[in-house]
Order: sequence, then C-alpha cells, then structure tokens
Amino acid sequence: MSPAILAGMALTVFLTSLLSGVFGMAGGLILLWVLLFLMPVATAIAVHGVIQMVANGSRAWFSRHYIDYRILAILCLGLLIAAALLTVVNYTPNLVVVSIVLGLMPVLVWLPVQRLQLDASRPSHALACGFVAGALAMGVGVSGPTIDIFFIRTMMDRRKVIATKAAMQLVSHATKVVFYWQAAAALPASDWLAILLAAPIAILGTRTGNIVLQRMTDLSFRSWTRWIVTGVGGVYLLQGLHQLM
Repeated sequence: MSPAILAGMALTVFLTSLLSGVFGMAGGLILLWVLLFLMPVATAIAVHGVIQMVANGSRAWFSRHYIDYRILAILCLGLLIAAALLTVVNYTPNLVVVSIVLGLMPVLVWLPVQRLQLDASRPSHALACGFVAGALAMGVGVSGPTIDIFFIRTMMDRRKVIATKAAMQLVSHATKVVFYWQAAAALPASDWLAILLAAPIAILGTRTGNIVLQRMTDLSFRSWTRWIVTGVGGVYLLQGLHQLM
C-alpha cells in the first residue's frame, strides 16, 4: 500500500472502530465499503474480519462484565450451523449481491420489532439470530442490524447489548476469516503489515467509542443507530444498483 492509502486506511479504521464502539455495527459497514474499493470481495471480507476481530474483541474485553454468556453460547451454535451449510454449498461472494444485500439490511432497524416478538433472551430466538447473523456475516461480510432486531426487546441495557453483541461478532468475524482464508492468504506481506499496524488503532477507536457510549442515554443510542445505519445502507444500495445496471 502507498503511504497515502495507508494513512487513509488508518483514519478509516479509527473512525469506524469509534462508531462501532458507540453503536455496535455502523463502523463495520463503512469499513467494508472502503475495503471493497481496494481488493476483491472475498479478500475484502476476510481482511474486514481480521480488523473487526480486533475492534470487537477489544470492545468485548472493555465491556466483559456485561456479557451474557448463556445467550452468547446459543448465538454461536446458530452461527456454526450457518457456517457448515455455506461450506457444504461452496458459497462464493459477488460484489453486486453483497452491495444490494448490505444496502437493504438497514431496513431491519425500521421494522416494527414490537410486533415481531423477537427476543434474544429466548433460546429458540437466540439460535435463529445466530444462524441468520452467521449466514450474513460470511455471505456479505456484515450482520450487525440483524443481531439488533433480536436484542431490541430484551430487558438488557445498552451496555449489556453492546457487550454481548461484540462477543458474538468477535466469533462471527473469526469464522469468516477461516471461511475466506485462501483469499486472505493471497495478500502480499506488505498488506498484512498494514493490517497488523491498524490493530492498535482499532483498539484506540473502540476505547474512545466506549467512553462516548457510557455518556449516552438508551433513547439517543437507539435513535442515532437507526439513522446512521440507514445512511450507510443507502450508499451501498445505490452502489449495488449502479453495478447491476
């Protein structure tokens, strides 16, 4: 990578990690969008997974006392089932499909979740959440909004939601790195060095976002999450439709 691209990537990693530290998902959407401009789809998803493993892992660590491990275990079981199915069908990602699916994903945050009766604290719902989120994480690279609609009805406060989601996303990102390992292994050593240098920046951004999160109210947290994710999704959708045409 050239020094200019390296500097731009470092800034992007910091800002997207900060957003993820506050809202739990918006940063991941933006980071993947940038990576898709720089490398092939499968490679971008794998690199996104490596960086987000650090960002989500640090976020889970900073909020580790709030993680609900019972819910996390069931979420991970659903994710592993999705991974097994995608492996069996030998799934390969496509840029147009990825862009359009990610563009439509923010619709989920506007669904009348009160009527859907989804609740991640219920084992069957947590299993479904893990399966759908895992399939999307490996299929298109991001699954945050999907996880959100299962957590919005729980009695958990925003810190517990962010912590449990971060732990779940750490596992899902690790799984997609393994799934796309061949694509990731093809990257030159200089690119991997840049990715490793981005790791502490991701932790710094996450830590800063965690401080902001502690000062927000539950109401403002949910409101800002919807609008930010919708804006990013709109960009993805326009990009996907443009490529399709």
